[in-house]
Amino acid sequence: MTIDSTRRIGFIGTGIMGKPMVRNLIKAGYEVLIHNRSRGSVDELTAESGAVTAASSPSEVANSVETVITMLPDSPDVQTVVFGEDGIVVAARPGFLLVDMSTIAPANTRVIAERLQVAGVDMLDAPVSGGDIGAINATLSIMVGGKPEVFERVKPLFELLGKNIVLIGGNGAGQVAKACNQIVVAMTIEAVAEALLFAKKNGVDASRVRDALMGGFAASRILEVHGKRMLDDDFAPGFKLKLHQKVMRIVMETAHQLGMALPGAALVTQQMNALVGSGDGDLDSAAIMKAVRRVQGGV
Repeated sequence: MTIDSTRRIGFIGTGIMGKPMVRNLIKAGYEVLIHNRSRGSVDELTAESGAVTAASSPSEVANSVETVITMLPDSPDVQTVVFGEDGIVVAARPGFLLVDMSTIAPANTRVIAERLQVAGVDMLDAPVSGGDIGAINATLSIMVGGKPEVFERVKPLFELLGKNIVLIGGNGAGQVAKACNQIVVAMTIEAVAEALLFAKKNGVDASRVRDALMGGFAASRILEVHGKRMLDDDFAPGFKLKLHQKVMRIVMETAHQLGMALPGAALVTQQMNALVGSGDGDLDSAAIMKAVRRVQGGV
């Protein structure tokens, strides 16, 4: 049976976030052509559904569909997938659309979008927040940069993957919004860790302090979820610390380019650097508590 091209989509990067996103596209009736550097997730997805087909390269994906979503670890990965040997650009053509849902540097996003535009190819940057749980439940927050008319074309697709979908501005604006998100998240984790340790140092039950704060102006999702992780000393990853560190590196590099001082963000970035350097990069971001403890003498 011939599949309507509007119900076919390419997806490159089927890791912890990409894999459940592909599953949600399948549930919505899409045929998905996938490619990933390692084969494990590709084999798993193709075994699960006849609506998933594996491709041998990014160019093979792009040659067979009109729209490709990428969900990759970092800027160099996106550059390679788009412009490398057998990259997307080899098969891209006027009318083709790239939706990059990776988290990468805003400046790199703008360069990629400009190079693609020369070939008549539109691009949206659409990084997400919500972690693997949000990807599984299709409740991601999606921050989009690009042309309004292209956003409207893709919005129904975004609605299959997330709940809070906002066009921020032109290309790169989505990545700026994601960086802002991670600044707030990182500094709030730091604040929760310091508050709970302050309670403990004063001989007060930190779990009861958390319960009290949850009913006041200090209440937050981070106090609720990460605060509980800290109290339980449970740092099994939801969102790995090394991935959060990557975004904070992007934040600090961008701030340097702009001549900005971000003292709070710089502090938390150094906490993350220390943790990753000591082998804790695969723990959850809530493990920032471990760095704060060390400063306090291991409370």
